[in-house]
Amino acid sequence: MTTMDQIHRIRELYYEQGKNLSEIAIIMDCDWRTVRKYVDMEDFNSSPPAPTSTKIHESKLDPFKPLIDEWLQADKLAPRKQRHSATRVYNRLKDEADGFNCSYRLVATYVKVKKEDLRLKSTDGYIPLDHLPGEAQADFGTADFYENGKLHHEAKYLVISFPFSNGGFLQLNYGENMECLLEGLVAIFEHIGGVPTEIWFDNTRTIVTKVIKGGGRDIPERFQRFCEHYRIKPIFMNPESGWEKGNVENKVGYLRRNELVPVPRFDDLTEENRHLLDRCETDMQREHYDDDDNRFISELFEEDKARLLPLPSVPFDTALYATARTDKYGKFTLDAGKHRYSASPAFCESIVNLKITSSVVIVMDADMHEVVRHQRLYGDEHERMDWLPYLTYIARKPRSLRNSGIYDMLPQTMQIYMDHCENKERGRVLKVLAELYERTGFSSAVKTVDEAVRLNATDPDSLQSLYRRIYADVPLLPPLENKAVVPQQKVIPFRNDLLVLDAALKKGGASNG
Repeated sequence: MTTMDQIHRIRELYYEQGKNLSEIAIIMDCDWRTVRKYVDMEDFNSSPPAPTSTKIHESKLDPFKPLIDEWLQADKLAPRKQRHSATRVYNRLKDEADGFNCSYRLVATYVKVKKEDLRLKSTDGYIPLDHLPGEAQADFGTADFYENGKLHHEAKYLVISFPFSNGGFLQLNYGENMECLLEGLVAIFEHIGGVPTEIWFDNTRTIVTKVIKGGGRDIPERFQRFCEHYRIKPIFMNPESGWEKGNVENKVGYLRRNELVPVPRFDDLTEENRHLLDRCETDMQREHYDDDDNRFISELFEEDKARLLPLPSVPFDTALYATARTDKYGKFTLDAGKHRYSASPAFCESIVNLKITSSVVIVMDADMHEVVRHQRLYGDEHERMDWLPYLTYIARKPRSLRNSGIYDMLPQTMQIYMDHCENKERGRVLKVLAELYERTGFSSAVKTVDEAVRLNATDPDSLQSLYRRIYADVPLLPPLENKAVVPQQKVIPFRNDLLVLDAALKKGGASNG
């Protein structure tokens, strides 16, 4: 099986060093069809010395070289199968270039050398200070925000800056994990309609597991796949050398001061992030701080966009797929035991499948069907509990409540309430509690039980009535005022004589039929 390191090496030899398929097959000791497969691959969801240029002597092709260079430079952004061959360059020159009268061999020789030259990369150990259009830098900042009234303290935001134009974009996140990074990058790529040719990163533990002596990096396979999928070249800074990507360092502070002050308040993070991308576009309508022609950042950013790589035809799944073992209560932990989530009592002491994004943790069964989903925990929040699967499960076996382990997990008020329920009513009560939880949440169900305990109402009908009294949107009507005179009762004296009663009621009794 071909590893990600081997796949990366194959693509590096082709896209960066200009080797053809046969040469790479020899270098990698594999079939040329395998090389072709990975060179052309667009979906990544699941070296010999660089060649030296041959000196080209002055010739009659010189007036046409700038045009050839332009075509070949543009090829760097095109798929492999849609790049100029020497024959295509020669035919285009004949059709489009006035005064062209060179031989095919002369053109083919220059095209070969120029292709090699364009794909050469410097192997020196220094970081260039000049940035070309299409290059980007990435970093995280820290900021507070409120979502639905809940404060996310010292949350994170991802910033991508383009040093050539000084354009930049940000995306708010709950944290700084791999899911936050990948989702933020994809959102920015799709907004600008392309992918930076290279992105400079810190040696954050999110994507660098080890800095190797000599300049290498160990990075997770998942991030490798992401980079290959989008054809990004990641560049990592020297440790403790943030100045090497000073543009994004400055942009992190600039965007915090201009877009995150005052502390943002919104209802939905995804919608807010879309607004932030639009506001970043608006911010570019100002002069570049260091442009001699006083051009706007937006004008220079168009040059950045012109050099972007095309978006892949297949979207990349940024979610993390994992498994977890549950305890006897059907719960599992993530983040080195820091955060605990519930699955279902049906999955006690078993393995569950997980789909994890930056915002949710989805629990799935063996067939990858969703069992329950939780909002993902960050910071000091410890546990997410979904009571519905537990209440529904135990409602089918109400007599086993005390021995199920679920009883000990219930709040004390609920334990007291269940102890006072009739055995025959306990199953119905649990079903009612499940319905209440599904309507307005577990806290409302607990509050209803608190009131039921106070009133000693232990049957399911009373529980539903109390819930409607507390939570139903029914207006409280004032007491009726009865000012009418109550008529006096008429006393009809009789003993056992129905004729007397008939006469008093002015009825005919049996004779009336």
